[in-house]
Amino acid sequence: MAKLLLERILTLILKLFGMAVILFVVTQVLPADPAAVAAGTNARPEQIERIRQELGLDRPFHEQFFTYISGLLRGDLGQSLLTRREVSDDLRLRFPATAELAIFSGIVIVITGISLGIVAAVFAGSRLDMLIRLLVVVGMGIPPFVLALFLQLIFAKSLDWFPLEGRLSTLMAPPPHVTGLYSLDSLLAGQWETFWTSLRHLALPVAALALGRLAVGARFTRSGMLETLSQPYVRTARAKGLRENRVILRHAFRNALIPVVTMLGIQIGFLLSGAVLVEVVFTWPGLGRYAVESVVSFDFYAVIGAALVIAVIFVVSNTIVDLLYVQLDPRIQQR
Repeated sequence: MAKLLLERILTLILKLFGMAVILFVVTQVLPADPAAVAAGTNARPEQIERIRQELGLDRPFHEQFFTYISGLLRGDLGQSLLTRREVSDDLRLRFPATAELAIFSGIVIVITGISLGIVAAVFAGSRLDMLIRLLVVVGMGIPPFVLALFLQLIFAKSLDWFPLEGRLSTLMAPPPHVTGLYSLDSLLAGQWETFWTSLRHLALPVAALALGRLAVGARFTRSGMLETLSQPYVRTARAKGLRENRVILRHAFRNALIPVVTMLGIQIGFLLSGAVLVEVVFTWPGLGRYAVESVVSFDFYAVIGAALVIAVIFVVSNTIVDLLYVQLDPRIQQR
């Protein structure tokens, strides 16, 4: 286990360094002038040149590269051209919103996706199975941002069941900051109205983000369960007179979990990529919207910082999946 963790940490460092190098090179060769963007549309040439000197953009490429990498090694992600704050401070402010959206989406994916997959496998070939498989096909075929617009049009605009955008109502103050997750912070503060309001604002973004990934979870769970339900040890367990729910959950499902866990680990990456456009549609102040605003504004350091944070989350989630493998099947550790 310790060896696996060490390998993953070294891999993470190398991947982050490689990503930083690639992203820095790409941002330098793009036909855009960040100094002109930072100065504004009506800026005079001398103002743009002064900003270019302040940001160090007038220096040779290799000097800019070594300055940025040395700062990165110290934990300095540079300064945002858009907000004029440290990128690390911007990411710290934006991360809780994306984390809250991803956590709730992950809960929906795990609970609903796995449940539907188990039901579809147990009743394989039935109408219920066909209905679940139809939902899987539909869910996998709709991009998250298209579903977000559809949900917004129906449930926010037409029916007015849920809020259109944002994390809270305009006139409602955020709860006292503890974790940055409004739902949890409002619970800790005992602010029940804020808690329910935050859940209502989460409903549509979570649905848009989770439906497609939920469909993938149901599909993988169904395939794994069908394979394990046909194994001799399952037939033996049934022949011994064990209750059906015990056979399904304790014997079949546990052995079908490895491909399901693999799928769930991969879904973290899809959740983060899907969150980019979903956050834009719902005006959700998270990492995804921050990255889009940074790209549009040619805020290169902010783009690199957001990409590195997402890469860390992705690699860490895959490391957790590898550790779960060992817990689910100790034979993996012996290989």
